[in-house]
Amino acid sequence: MQTETTPADGTDDLQYDQPNDRYVFHHDSDGTATITTTIVHALASIAETDVSQGEFSLYDSVDPDALDRVFSPKADGTDRTGGHIAFTALEHEVYVYANGDVIIYPPAETPRTPTTN
Repeated sequence: MQTETTPADGTDDLQYDQPNDRYVFHHDSDGTATITTTIVHALASIAETDVSQGEFSLYDSVDPDALDRVFSPKADGTDRTGGHIAFTALEHEVYVYANGDVIIYPPAETPRTPTTN
């Protein structure tokens, strides 16, 4: 499988998986960024959107605070090992897994219908 690495702010390990038409990266739970920050930067890079200009807010798709809480360590400090959440943001399908894997599928191209005159 050939992959093309595309670095983005907070997403140094973001890779495009061409055969499966998806972006794949792993959130570093030991780093300083939250999972939602990592997702926002990845989406901004993929969709070429400037988050600093207010062009995109994750709140339009999912509650970022709830997402961070769902994937934070358990009360006893152990990491979560199972489960995932899926949502759509900027017309991209986003899958977030408890192990830190994030998979983003770009929007499907809509087939063009011929016009008749």
